[in-house]
Amino acid sequence: MITKASPAKLNLYLRVLRKREDGYHDILSLMQRISLCDEMTFVPIPGGIVVRCPDSPLPEDEGNIVYRAAAAFFSRIAAPPGVEITIRKKIPIAAGLGGGSSNAATTLMTLNELSGFPLTREELLEMGVKLGADVPFFIFGNTAWASGIGDRFTEAAPLPPLWFVLINPGFAVPTGWVYRNLNLELTNNEIKYIIPRFYTVDALTRGLTNDLEKVTMRAHPALVQIKTLLLESGAGGALMSGSGPTVFGVFGNEESSLRAETYLRQASRENRWSLLRAHSL
Repeated sequence: MITKASPAKLNLYLRVLRKREDGYHDILSLMQRISLCDEMTFVPIPGGIVVRCPDSPLPEDEGNIVYRAAAAFFSRIAAPPGVEITIRKKIPIAAGLGGGSSNAATTLMTLNELSGFPLTREELLEMGVKLGADVPFFIFGNTAWASGIGDRFTEAAPLPPLWFVLINPGFAVPTGWVYRNLNLELTNNEIKYIIPRFYTVDALTRGLTNDLEKVTMRAHPALVQIKTLLLESGAGGALMSGSGPTVFGVFGNEESSLRAETYLRQASRENRWSLLRAHSL
C-alpha cells in the first residue's frame, strides 16, 4: 500500500484571451498548488480497478476521473489492471480548486511509480491533457503559467511564501456554463500578452485577476459578500479561483491568516460556508 497527498490549486491570475473555432478558450493563468489535500491510498490487487470514495457523493465507477486515469495508465503500458484506490476527500467538489484533476494526476504518477516508472514525465503530461484541462498542471509542478487551453506550461518565477483563507459557499458552478456566459467574440487573431512577474506579496495581491469572476458573481451575489468579508478580515487581496465558487484571501504570513480565520468563523457558520486555511507549496 502507498499513501499520497493530492493537493488543491488556486488560480492567482486568469485571463481568457479568446474563444477558438473548436469551442475551447485560450487562457493565461498562474496556478499554485496549496497545502489543502485529499488523501489517496493505492493497493495492488490481482485484477481490475476498484475506486472507493467513502463519505463522498462521487461515483466509484467510470464516472470518476480517477477510474478513467487508472484505466488509461494500464492501457498505455499494455498491462492488466490491478489496483484499489481509496480517496478521502478534503477538497470541496466542483469548487474551482482542481480536486478531481489533482486526484487523476496523483493516480497517473503513483501508478507509474508502482510500475517501476515505465512512462516519462512528458508521456504522463500527454495523458493528463486527454483526461482534463487541469490534470497536467499537477504533474508539472507547484507553480506554473498555463497557456493555450490550459495544456501548455511554463515554469513561473518563484513566488514569496503565501497563506490563504478559502471560503466555499457549498454549491457547485459548472465550468462550461461560466465559459458559455462570457461575452467573448470568436477570433482568429494572433494573441499578444505579457506574463506579469510577482516578486512580492504586495505585487501579487495588486495583480490578482480572474476574467471568469464577473460571470459567476453576477449569478451568485453571495460570492461578492464573501470577497468583501475576506478583505475586511485583513487579506491583502481576494479572488475567486477558476470558475468558482470558492473565493480566497491572500496573506503574507501565517499569523494574519489565523486572525482572519477567527474573524470569519461566525459568518461562515451562520451561512454554512466551508472555511479553510492553507499555504502555498
